[in-house]
Amino acid sequence: MTRPVTILGIESSCDDTAAAVVRGVPGDMSILSSDVHGQTDLHADFGGVVPEIAARAHAERLDVTVKAALDAAGVALTQLDAIGVTCGPGLIGGVVSGVMTAKGLSAATGLPLYGINHLAGHALTPRLTDGAAFPYLMLLVSGGHCQFLIAHGPTRFTRLGGTIDDAPGEAFDKVARLIGLGQPGGPALEAAARAGDATRFAFPRPLLNKPDCNLSFSGLKTAVLRARDAVVAEHGGLPRQAQADLAAGFQQAVADSLSGKTRRALDLYLAEEPSLPTLCVAGGVAANMAIRAALETVCADLGVAFLAPPLALCTDNAAMIAAATIEQMPYRDPDGMSLSARPRMPLDTSSAPMIGSGKKGAKA
Repeated sequence: MTRPVTILGIESSCDDTAAAVVRGVPGDMSILSSDVHGQTDLHADFGGVVPEIAARAHAERLDVTVKAALDAAGVALTQLDAIGVTCGPGLIGGVVSGVMTAKGLSAATGLPLYGINHLAGHALTPRLTDGAAFPYLMLLVSGGHCQFLIAHGPTRFTRLGGTIDDAPGEAFDKVARLIGLGQPGGPALEAAARAGDATRFAFPRPLLNKPDCNLSFSGLKTAVLRARDAVVAEHGGLPRQAQADLAAGFQQAVADSLSGKTRRALDLYLAEEPSLPTLCVAGGVAANMAIRAALETVCADLGVAFLAPPLALCTDNAAMIAAATIEQMPYRDPDGMSLSARPRMPLDTSSAPMIGSGKKGAKA
């Protein structure tokens, strides 16, 4: 593809209703607009995302979100070259809402319609932000997913491993609730950990003794619960310092687990002898500075470049979906009205499915 194209992206796989307009060619793109509407207030009383509430909110907001993105970009529907939409994996009600909106726009305008794997959107974000050269190693670490992927090209990915139970962002939210912190749990726990002693509690680093790239966070979460209960039994409550120490110990255990497995994933990736070895990180957990520092240390030790997109492009957004559309257009045909929504949608179809289902959607 040599001519720049202009793409409308739509994302609604969990609890963010998003639309964006991106223009460019593969590896050289510009975001003309990106509009994201979160649903934190709608789910605050339930301790997590309620799929039915999320789906209804998407249905109510998608049309105005698309219009806002087009208006902000100064682009009319007639000036678009195609529409890209998340078609999975995710909470099926939300995915259906986005797919049906995109189908309606495609039917009304005649624009080609591309269904995009949500994970591909994250995995190809380094191409949007930095023009990263293939192949690179991607660590997708969020509230619903945790995977190591080698991105060989826009449509070819190899999964090296991932979580076999909870995603790390899900574990952060659950542990934050266990120790009396607010939501969203990731930022609240990171803030509490700054005043904590990470060595006070002996938390496990699950699966670090295994030679593969898989991770587990469910047992770590249980260990925090037991440590909290012991403190409460001793003190008749949870003192603020103990709360901070629990947060710091948990955060350090997650950082150690991720960095240890990242080192193993990098060894497998480097065996392919990439010309520009790069580790890229995406997902909301990539915003945690302790985890980011641990990953940067591993990269420095192995002489690998480290890329982390801005937070707004790490978390769910539609710019990544539009950008992935631009990347994949030269390699595939449009989907058209036959496009269906899917709750599970692996990037690497040759690998066995991951186990379990995270808070922010099904594992893939």
